[in-house]
Amino acid sequence: MVNLVAAQKPLLHGLMKMAGLRPQMVEIEPGTTMSFWVPSETIKKAKSQAQCENKVVVVEEEEEEKKKGKTSKKRKAKKPVVVLVHGFAAEGIVTWQFQVGSLTGKYAIYIPDLLFFGGSISNRTERSPEFQTECLVKGLKKLGVDTCTVVGFSYGGMVGFKMAELHPDMVKYLVVSGTNPALSDSLSDETMNRLGISSSSDLLLPTSIKGLKALLKVAMHKKLWFPDCLFKDYLEVMFNNRKERGELLENLDNTKKNITIPNLTQKVHLLWGEEDHIFNMEIAQSLKGQLGDNATLQSIKKGGHLVHLERPCVYNRLLKAILASLHTATTQQ
Repeated sequence: MVNLVAAQKPLLHGLMKMAGLRPQMVEIEPGTTMSFWVPSETIKKAKSQAQCENKVVVVEEEEEEKKKGKTSKKRKAKKPVVVLVHGFAAEGIVTWQFQVGSLTGKYAIYIPDLLFFGGSISNRTERSPEFQTECLVKGLKKLGVDTCTVVGFSYGGMVGFKMAELHPDMVKYLVVSGTNPALSDSLSDETMNRLGISSSSDLLLPTSIKGLKALLKVAMHKKLWFPDCLFKDYLEVMFNNRKERGELLENLDNTKKNITIPNLTQKVHLLWGEEDHIFNMEIAQSLKGQLGDNATLQSIKKGGHLVHLERPCVYNRLLKAILASLHTATTQQ
């Protein structure tokens, strides 16, 4: 039988291409490769060494013109780069499918698949957020990204925090939803008991239709019905590399007691679903307090952990307003 979730992938890929994005595999190092969806212009620029050399010549010419008090009318202003980093239950373009079309008009969008998600693989044994972060940073740099705003959801928000901490020269701003530096801390005993699970892996790496339904139940505010065959197909397509993903969660469980909120210099915007039962509003408010004056918090009513999928119109409107304010502040400096 046809897997309905897999059958929708060509349609999703087509939508990404209509928005001006193209898939790109990047070798981080021998044995480690990450998949990205990147602006088509990025691939065009990387097709030949000659184009890279031409780019350097143009930059040098621009610098020369600036010295002479001139501006280049032919060169279009570069779009600010926004990197969308996914959570634990789906790969990049599945997570951000409702945001891409809303953002590509004004921003250069990059959507990575973190290691062991989508097409990203590694033969290394490291499983820490630091390793994910360093691989993602190397991949972005190989794609020509020098500075960016990171938008992270859940596990992707953890990676975003680590990027901002370790690479403040690259990450200028951070927008996160439903996240916490210690992922498993949010899974309270009460939540796990109510769902009949004993660990974060039981919730985030379901092996049965019942387990996937439990994950969606706690992750979404709206009660949606899907046929069991769709849950079965989703399990087959979206939960590959189970061993490696389980090790990612095990690493988080082992280190969560030693995790502290980093002292970031960047502005951090927390964009939350008010009905998030995994990372509730108390966690968001506590996180804002620990981040200090550089942090702001906005919440979305009738939105759960998957607020960007449940209420995409509201989420997109607020996200675009945040990004516009950041970009305006940058141009005025």
